[in-house]
Amino acid sequence: MITIRAAKDRGTVNLNWLQGSHSFSFGSYQDPAHMGFASLRVINEDKIAPSGGFPTHGHQDMEIVTYVLEGSLEHKDSLGTGSIIRPGDVQRMSAGTGIRHSEYNASSDAPVHLLQIWLLPEAGGIEPGYEQKHFAPEQMQGQLRLVGSRDGRDGSITIHQDVSLYAAKLSRGESLDYSPSEGRALWLQVARGSVELNGQLLTAGDGAAITEVEQLHLTGQSDEGELLLFDMAA
Repeated sequence: MITIRAAKDRGTVNLNWLQGSHSFSFGSYQDPAHMGFASLRVINEDKIAPSGGFPTHGHQDMEIVTYVLEGSLEHKDSLGTGSIIRPGDVQRMSAGTGIRHSEYNASSDAPVHLLQIWLLPEAGGIEPGYEQKHFAPEQMQGQLRLVGSRDGRDGSITIHQDVSLYAAKLSRGESLDYSPSEGRALWLQVARGSVELNGQLLTAGDGAAITEVEQLHLTGQSDEGELLLFDMAA
């Protein structure tokens, strides 16, 4: 079964410094029909104006993954971590027993466009932690590159949950297949461009909940398609 979550149906927030779209309930946007999927709790697509951002705030018992599409995001947290996240970087912050952090557009003249993802951890009360790795564009072009996993295999970041997170770039006409194991729940998020999923067209911002499908066939339908695929315990 493939259920499309259209970009136009997402919740939104529009502030002077932030334009955000929420695939699942978040903040002031609450929809009981869209509270998450499997261990996936939040997918927020944010566009932050130059020098804008989120001041220091706290999280607990959540795995937070940040994926930057354009621009640069400055991160600081109560662990003493400070970093700049750019396209190709994948950042994981484990909130665990509690962490405080801030996120700001690192540029004074260009916006930053990103996806922030929250996954429920497999256990509460873990030690807070931070990890960031870079993946070159050619590692994702025309193929699924593992960028996050429970065991950190193949050079991916470690996520404290039974999930394999893949990123791919698909130009027009490029195709790839993926065969999930039985009993898994998958979520496909189109980050930009457009792709065809088993004959259905998805465009930027669209998501798809996928269960009981033996094989995914993905074909790029634009010059610069980019997607994330979550393979999770059902």
